[in-house]
Amino acid sequence: MNATAIRTIAVDGAVPYPIHIGPCLLEDGARLCEPVRGGHVLLASDGHVAPLYADRVEAALRRARPALEISRFVLPPGESAKTLEGFDACIDALAALGMRRDGCVFALGGGVVGDLAGFAAACWMRGIDVVQLPTTLLAMVDSSVGGKTAVDIPAGKNLVGAFHPPRAVLADTTTLRTLPRRELRAGLAEVAKYGAIMDAPFLDWLHQHRDALLAMDDAILAAAIARSCAHKAAVVGRDPFEHGERALLNFGHTFAHAIEAEQGFDGLNHGEAVAVGMVLAARLSARLGLAGAAHADALQGLLDGFGLPTRVPAGLHADALLARMRLDKKAAANGLRFVLWHGPGRAGVIGGIADADVLAVLADDTTGDVPTGDAPQDSP
Repeated sequence: MNATAIRTIAVDGAVPYPIHIGPCLLEDGARLCEPVRGGHVLLASDGHVAPLYADRVEAALRRARPALEISRFVLPPGESAKTLEGFDACIDALAALGMRRDGCVFALGGGVVGDLAGFAAACWMRGIDVVQLPTTLLAMVDSSVGGKTAVDIPAGKNLVGAFHPPRAVLADTTTLRTLPRRELRAGLAEVAKYGAIMDAPFLDWLHQHRDALLAMDDAILAAAIARSCAHKAAVVGRDPFEHGERALLNFGHTFAHAIEAEQGFDGLNHGEAVAVGMVLAARLSARLGLAGAAHADALQGLLDGFGLPTRVPAGLHADALLARMRLDKKAAANGLRFVLWHGPGRAGVIGGIADADVLAVLADDTTGDVPTGDAPQDSP
């Protein structure tokens, strides 16, 4: 284990915790056990990740703390498992283990596992510890940091959940070597988001290092993860419960969540939907005169270069997407709110956006698959 290869970023605020980034962290028993206060551990994972890494994590934990009582909970892979039924099964696993208030849940996997296992930890005995072990690029730079936990319901994505900060995040970069190419690209969408909303030079860096990122160059990927996590850690430390600045991290997500929900969480994955959503948000910003159309073109070009989708999938209707957006957590009493930008590196939350502007952007983004008929109106 080369300790000098490990980067550590501190998340400050009311509940501080470290983010460790580097190779072989899943085999570092001492570091894994550092946040564990009691004698019980539930290792939560999914059917894709558990066969690859669960034995490694459990062996490292047992080497460091032989007396630990460790049990496993394995979800089916995919967003479709992030449901109240999956949550219920995780709660049953905690009960079967006899998990106590000082126990700990280890969430080993991507965003689905992190969200669901984190939510179960938030609810068991009104809150026990969780350690996030993200194994996808998207989870490393986004969902594992910040304490947002949730499950999906048919009405929408992440509508049932809680804020529950982890005790630690350990992002083992060697797990990215087994990451499918589609998942790597999905993570790069969230990486690009940080450049779009708060770090314009980072967008230039991503352009320059595109080929190395797609080739999974260890050093370049680690640098991108660390820079992304540093941005999120700073924002989360200042606004842990999304009362203000943290909402900027949702750039593109209002469109993205509507697309995911309208596809029944069985079409674009989250990162792909965010890529489309960021382009739509940039186009909406241009339509409202907040930013130039050339900036939206440049963002689309970067995402296209990563091999990400940047247009609304065929068969989705504007009125249905708009109805989904009205149920989004970022909607307010006075109408839809969007995170929009004033060009690279400068974003803000804008409320009261007219339906007609949203529909026009959706229509411009398609080849006729998204009609611009009358959208349903809110009930009085």
